[in-house]
Amino acid sequence: MRCPEHAASTGNSTFEQRLKGRPPYPLETIGVAVAFSPRLEALLCEAQRLSVLFSARLLLIHVGRRTAEKEATLSEKCRLAGIAPEVQPVWQEGSIISSLLAVCKTNMVDLLVLGALQRENVFRYYLGSVARGLSRKAKCSLLLLTEPATTGSTFNEIVVNCVEHPKTIPTLNTVLYFSNMTGSKCIHIVKEVDESGLAMAMSDDVTTSEKSSFREQLRHEAEEALRQKMSSCPDQKIQVKPAVLFGRPGYAIRRYAEECHADLLVINSPDSRYGLMDRIFNHDMEYILENLPCNMMIVHSRHTSI
Repeated sequence: MRCPEHAASTGNSTFEQRLKGRPPYPLETIGVAVAFSPRLEALLCEAQRLSVLFSARLLLIHVGRRTAEKEATLSEKCRLAGIAPEVQPVWQEGSIISSLLAVCKTNMVDLLVLGALQRENVFRYYLGSVARGLSRKAKCSLLLLTEPATTGSTFNEIVVNCVEHPKTIPTLNTVLYFSNMTGSKCIHIVKEVDESGLAMAMSDDVTTSEKSSFREQLRHEAEEALRQKMSSCPDQKIQVKPAVLFGRPGYAIRRYAEECHADLLVINSPDSRYGLMDRIFNHDMEYILENLPCNMMIVHSRHTSI
């Protein structure tokens, strides 16, 4: 008989093999992190609507002690949200992040939905901390809903961050898939150019004209990079708007999402192994999570181990 530790290790290895190389879409299993907050019914309605749109299996996950009161509340909220009685919740005790990671992995979840609040500082900090931990280790994508509604969120205007990274093409294709399924109207494909790097590249004796010329060169290079990324994606009927932003990565795209009244901001999942500079200075995702401008999707590309 194998010891429990060996069995658990073998099981984890099996799930890793099943997940390895699996693309971030189609969405076959959608999980929702259940918290007994005032917005529980709205979040369940959102998850139910997405599961119908994508013809996906719905998985309800609660990390916390299972009680008769919680069971009754969840059952009633599920009924109001139109979730079938056979959709049984998963009850898990332990650390929020590690428990969600374990349940999502063993159930082959493709998208985990979490509720978020934009202006309630304590909850926003809590959700941001959970999102940070999950995004670095999760084997699935995350959808953070800032204003879950019983009628369902619309995703008409989507902003996606187009960085130079192997994960970006799978992210763009996931966005196109998601937008087609949800009836989006426009996708803004954005590339940020770090102005602090631009300033460091300029010496004090560079003229204003030379600075302007160099900035324009960077813009052209960024636009060409966007064109190459867009050409590698399948043709779509949805309107696509490219945009080059000068500014601090994270801050610039967050401001752009606010200005164009985006319904969804999409970024790559962060690398599982941050470099020294990432540990010293904030990653661009940190700036976004500090104050979510809208709903946010963090796409995890399982084809890469980065």
